[in-house]
Amino acid sequence: MKVTVDEDRCCGAGQCVMLAPDVFDQREDDGIVVLLEAEPDAAHHTAVREAADVCPAAAITVHEDS
Repeated sequence: MKVTVDEDRCCGAGQCVMLAPDVFDQREDDGIVVLLEAEPDAAHHTAVREAADVCPAAAITVHEDS
């Protein structure tokens, strides 16, 4: 799995950080998403998919391994 984020789309809701704090964080000044791990371990895959699904701005894209 590879994860990308679109900081320009992010609205700072923080759902991703709550669901996958080892993969996502937020900037202190404006709450915009910070990607900590672009290729997370398999243990985080379910949480990352859920974070992408619930992101209100659709700022997270998950690229599955082929």
